[in-house]
Amino acid sequence: MKPTIFMLLLLVYVPRAFAQEVLPRPEYRFKGVVGTTFKDSDPAKFPQPAKPPEGAPNILLVLIDDAGFGQFAVSGGGVPSPNMEKLAEKGVIYNRFHTTALCSPTRAALLTGRNHQSSGTGIITELATGYDGYTGVIPKSTATIAEILRQNGYATAWIGKNHNTPVYETGPLGPFDHWPTGLGFNYFYGFNAGDINQFKADLIENLNPIERPDDPNYHLSADLADKTIAYLQKAEAFEPEKPWFVYLALAATHSPHQAPKEWIDKFKGKFDMGWDKYREETFKRQKEMGVIPADAKLTTRPKSLPAWESLNADQKKLYSHMMEIFAAYGAHADAQVGRVMDYVKTLPDAENTMIIYIVGDNGSSAEGGLEGCMNEIAFFNAHETTYEEVLPHIDELGTEKHFNHFPAEWAWAMNTPFQWTKQVASHLGGVRNPMIISWPKKIKESKAIRNQFTHVVDIAPTILEVVGLEEPNMVNGVPQKPMEGRSFMESLTDGKAKESHTMQYFEMFANRGIYKDGWWAASLSFEPWNPVRDNYDPFEAKWELYNIDKDFSQATDLAKSEPAKLEELKALWWAQASKYNVLPLDWRGAERFSAEMTGKPNPSAGRTHFVYPSPISGLPEATAPDLKNKSFSITADVEVDENSNGMIFTQGGNTAGWAFYLKDGQLYFSHNYIDLKRYTINSTSKVPAGKHEVKADFTYNGGEKEFGKSGTVKLLVDGKVVGEGKIDQTTPIKYSLDETQDIGMDGGTPIDDNYDTPFHFKGNLTNIRLDLSR
Repeated sequence: MKPTIFMLLLLVYVPRAFAQEVLPRPEYRFKGVVGTTFKDSDPAKFPQPAKPPEGAPNILLVLIDDAGFGQFAVSGGGVPSPNMEKLAEKGVIYNRFHTTALCSPTRAALLTGRNHQSSGTGIITELATGYDGYTGVIPKSTATIAEILRQNGYATAWIGKNHNTPVYETGPLGPFDHWPTGLGFNYFYGFNAGDINQFKADLIENLNPIERPDDPNYHLSADLADKTIAYLQKAEAFEPEKPWFVYLALAATHSPHQAPKEWIDKFKGKFDMGWDKYREETFKRQKEMGVIPADAKLTTRPKSLPAWESLNADQKKLYSHMMEIFAAYGAHADAQVGRVMDYVKTLPDAENTMIIYIVGDNGSSAEGGLEGCMNEIAFFNAHETTYEEVLPHIDELGTEKHFNHFPAEWAWAMNTPFQWTKQVASHLGGVRNPMIISWPKKIKESKAIRNQFTHVVDIAPTILEVVGLEEPNMVNGVPQKPMEGRSFMESLTDGKAKESHTMQYFEMFANRGIYKDGWWAASLSFEPWNPVRDNYDPFEAKWELYNIDKDFSQATDLAKSEPAKLEELKALWWAQASKYNVLPLDWRGAERFSAEMTGKPNPSAGRTHFVYPSPISGLPEATAPDLKNKSFSITADVEVDENSNGMIFTQGGNTAGWAFYLKDGQLYFSHNYIDLKRYTINSTSKVPAGKHEVKADFTYNGGEKEFGKSGTVKLLVDGKVVGEGKIDQTTPIKYSLDETQDIGMDGGTPIDDNYDTPFHFKGNLTNIRLDLSR
């Protein structure tokens, strides 16, 4: 059904009244008498710092990544979560809380209180297309809750994952106004990417890259907990009367699924029952706990997902181990957040500290495909990994070596009792996540269930009401869009409070949903594990209808019995889509990663010749020269001895990419094809001691619009060919989400097994030239 003008005008926009609050407030000016000297002048007065309302609470906002409703034990799942449960014992659990089905959009909505497309983030930043709802840029007209709190006297800190800066602005020269420190946070410690290696994390403090920790026991979740505690210790020591807002955004449990070995060992054999039995057991526990209603139904397995009992022995062995790793990853993350919460309990104002713990920015992720993968980036390059490709590496999974991800079937199981997974905004498996809130000063209940419909856009207005602040209509000189969320503060202390959020649209990759007064209409575009997304017509797509007031798990489709209600909601969806910048619908997948395909800005775009006078590292892939699907050469001047070692040039890491380096005096040029194949060409002789020009020349065999084709390599020293070979397959779309371009060292993970990072160049390396062929 195509939208009509009537449908698009069905919901007339009526601005919500809010105070004429302007931030920042006018600068202080001395109003007394100023004489010729201080003796005949009124006493001076300094400008006073902003102060929040009396009794304003501290706020700890915790966000877990890629977690399903039925994942952690706090909501009936099979992954232990004792610290979540301890928090729930002092608070309430919202079992009808909703996200957007994807990380960057949920986070933008969380911080701004506006819908994800209203805040420019209808998709993850890497897939931005440039339409108003899909720029990947949080507009200045949607100031974050942190900016409002900061200008009202709060200390603000963001620790962990930042996936809300446009990828083309994450380079060392910025601009930095869309980094966390430009979005209202006084302090930032974390990373600007969708995911990151948990053992070899390249991190940023405020605006500056920091040296990677060399602790052999390092894990990112523990590091983020340490930094959060350290920040709170400073806040308590330096300004104990000043309230704080701390946003702790863990990378767990997003891929790569990596955990300390001793944690993985704890779960050996715990998931041999498989995903079908897991769902049955979790569903039973959820009812016993009361986290879902007694009359809820367990939804059925999608036809495209195989039954556990249909698998062979090798598949069961691999997939149960992948789930063991994932459980260890989540349980370890729970323990780290527990350390933060334990510290908060020791603070003098612990009673007046509100902890909001959102257990997932979307449902569990099916991006490992139907058979799991060693490397999530394979999925983003439209490669469907097979279990035979992964099985030989089973003992390496969960370590720093791979960006492994469990199969889609386990993601479906993690979302018990709902249908579907992350990316599917039309159904609850993609958008319903548990939320736990504790505030000892106000909330006196224990493990109380709240079943009011709530959405991630409701967090910011709720915080404003909790703190006692008005929503500003002007921030930093920019008129503000009214927040589109609604405060649910009343329900914190009153389980029977009236539902404040009664209508909400959902959309992701053209998966569409609309909720109104207990009814939900849903239209699925593609199964999330299907990288091929052609032949879709949104006007002919099937719609389903659910009464989720009576059907908690979205199990019974009423489309045929309630056609009038369905048509009403479909029309309402189009009206909401028009209002909130959802249009145009776009269901494309992997190709949207490519800046050259989408026209995404890139500081390196349009250039074919690059000169780096000396070693330099840390240039994100999205801001670096694009080496994909084209010929290129790397040339450098070196001064070496006969057995020199070190990286000359690299882009990417163990997920995919290139490396040109010296090892024991020989030149090497390697390509990692999505962690499945590695091609290495080396020189037949050593580079003699002294000064030389070394070169790697890659000739691409594909045409202008052919992707991932083969190529040939020549290695040259002083213009003479010293090695050559063929690369049968190249990575077409994306090398990684967190690795960088480095010269003179490798600041990430290694391209091949012939060296280990950081692999600093031993010798003199200058005048590095990169030339691209169009």
